[in-house]
Amino acid sequence: MSRMFGFLALAAAALAQDPRAIIQEVQKRSVSKSQRYQGTLEVSDARKKVATKQWIFERLGSFGESKSLLRFTEPPEVKGIALLIHNHPERASDQWMWRPAIERDQRIALQDRSTRFFGTDFSYEDLEERDVDQFDYKLLDQDTIDGAAAWKLESKPRKASQYTHSHLWIRKDNYTVLKVESFNKKGLVRRIVYSDYEKVANIWTARKTEVHDVTRDSRTTMRVDKLEYNVPLGEDNFTLQALRRKS
Repeated sequence: MSRMFGFLALAAAALAQDPRAIIQEVQKRSVSKSQRYQGTLEVSDARKKVATKQWIFERLGSFGESKSLLRFTEPPEVKGIALLIHNHPERASDQWMWRPAIERDQRIALQDRSTRFFGTDFSYEDLEERDVDQFDYKLLDQDTIDGAAAWKLESKPRKASQYTHSHLWIRKDNYTVLKVESFNKKGLVRRIVYSDYEKVANIWTARKTEVHDVTRDSRTTMRVDKLEYNVPLGEDNFTLQALRRKS
């Protein structure tokens, strides 16, 4: 019997070292049918000038096939501007942006996904949601971030991407993502740090996200408020007709 327990312990340890299994566990622990939150964003440029924006974000579906819609609510000059995203398992997402000032929606071209989304340090691609099967993974190291033990992984996208690869730090005790560094052929492009984790509907969720655009040396800090999971949302909330609503 003791040998059996020893074998199971070794098997569990081996599984924990499998980078793909680690990411699968990250996704498994964060599954929800839908999500809604209010985000407050502080955007700081290289001269430390700060602009504040707010958006409402809604999401429906499973990883890699989800749909999301985010809409700015403040300040008045950006109110109503919205982005609709349809994620796909086999290819890059479809994205459309609505500009109420000209009452027109615009499809975001694949070659434009690396550009910043409307004055923030998120690129259009950063707002996609991809499934574990859309990357290849490698375990790079064991690390410690803010006193928490973490795995450091490398991911390489299988679909078209502005990034050649990314480094991810995954906390070992609760499988939350602590940091992501994304690279292109020239080097580090973007660093995203997740913090202030809180358990909501049994899902560990970062209340604070800090994005650093290394090339521009600008930063966006987003704080999540009024967060809800498994809210009643339908497919009709994520159509071009829904995108064109003014509020």
